[in-house]
Amino acid sequence: MELFLQTVIDGLLIGGLIIVVGIGFSLCFGVMHIVDFAVGEWVMLGAYIGFLFVRYLGHDPMIYLPIIFLIFCACGWAIYPLIFRAVSGKRHNPVLMGLVFTFGLSILAKGGALSVWGYHIQSITTWLSGKSISLDVATIPALRFAGFLFGILITVLFMIFLYRTNLGITIRATAQDREMANLLGADVRKVGAFVYSLYAGVTGMSGVLIGALFSIHATMGAKYCTLAFFVVVLAGMGYVPGVIIAALILGLLQSFVGVYIGGRYNLVALFMVMYGVLLITPKGILRKGI
Repeated sequence: MELFLQTVIDGLLIGGLIIVVGIGFSLCFGVMHIVDFAVGEWVMLGAYIGFLFVRYLGHDPMIYLPIIFLIFCACGWAIYPLIFRAVSGKRHNPVLMGLVFTFGLSILAKGGALSVWGYHIQSITTWLSGKSISLDVATIPALRFAGFLFGILITVLFMIFLYRTNLGITIRATAQDREMANLLGADVRKVGAFVYSLYAGVTGMSGVLIGALFSIHATMGAKYCTLAFFVVVLAGMGYVPGVIIAALILGLLQSFVGVYIGGRYNLVALFMVMYGVLLITPKGILRKGI
């Protein structure tokens, strides 16, 4: 019974961190209809930037989260015009062009990281590392719990922003119908730039927490790109609220498969669940996706 409860707790904590990676990815697809293959590289670069801050400036990496958020927001804002240029126009498929462009962006980021850091594995240590909260029946790692709370906080802030502010309502309207939003006066290009910069900032910031929990290396992005894609498919493409449930389900699935079957079967289990959902309900587990 104790092993079962510990497995559930670990799964929920992992899911809380996956939320942060998946929510921006989902919003990005909902507004711009771009499947960003570079999402894992945003995580990887965020982890490395956090590592550099700690190495050269010292202090705990958590205090650099707002700075890293702003750095990656600026990067997203600078890159978005290139993405917009790639996906705009009527002579080609915009979704396909978005895939090609972001795939190239991920290769560029990975190659740059390999050129600078090589295959050496790095790590980040925080004041929460190695600490845990002991319960009668299970143990909660403090850093994973902090990541879980971070994911929930980001989600709540996203929901408040999307449903309680004028800009959030404009973003939701753009996600539902770009042409109609444009006719009603919304600047679709600026909305897209804002969403992509926000997505890059949140994803890069999550890289610091992921780098503190796990190892940092130049090829780590592929794993989180896969997880983000699975989360968005299960949630329903473009349906942000569904990301919470989907991420927690994937976290629990990974935890149970890793404990009771074997960690090497994680991806097989994820693929089976994703294909099962697509066969039964292509619009996601809540049937509200695009």
